[in-house]
Amino acid sequence: MEIGEKIKRLRIEKQLTQEELANRCELSKGFISQIERDLTSPSIATLTDILAALGTNLTEFFKEDCEEKIVFTKEDMCETSDDELKYKLMWLVSNSQKDSMEPVMLTLEESGKYPLDEPHVGEEFGYVLKGSIIVKLGNKKFKVKTGESFYFKSNVNHQIYNAGKTSSRIIWISSPPSF
Repeated sequence: MEIGEKIKRLRIEKQLTQEELANRCELSKGFISQIERDLTSPSIATLTDILAALGTNLTEFFKEDCEEKIVFTKEDMCETSDDELKYKLMWLVSNSQKDSMEPVMLTLEESGKYPLDEPHVGEEFGYVLKGSIIVKLGNKKFKVKTGESFYFKSNVNHQIYNAGKTSSRIIWISSPPSF
């Protein structure tokens, strides 16, 4: 990590000149310039003062920037199936179980069903890509067709099944993850 380069970027983000930063830290403009060009290294105490003036701290400054994955390909996805219940479940985002929502694609063959889900904290959303499904919430049933969506709180027993004569496919998002 280039400390000087990162300090310069933070200074510019805060719309400060080198002189303004120097004055806030009781340093010279020339010293700030040397730090930003990596010609000298500040002491820990001086770096702490500079970072405080820039609105951050040592922990945040040295935290590694992890490149967030934005696009997920077929190779990133994993699938499970149940021949008896006649469904396939594909996780569309790898490791989404650790995040706040979990998108999957559920394919239900004719008379296929996803296992009954017990009440839990959270919400469910789905969009029917193909076919039609039944969303069962407690004792109520709702038919959802191609191009339609569903949304409900997960505070009752719920289940999704295919009552049609062809396969169905839905995008299903659970928050928090529960698949």
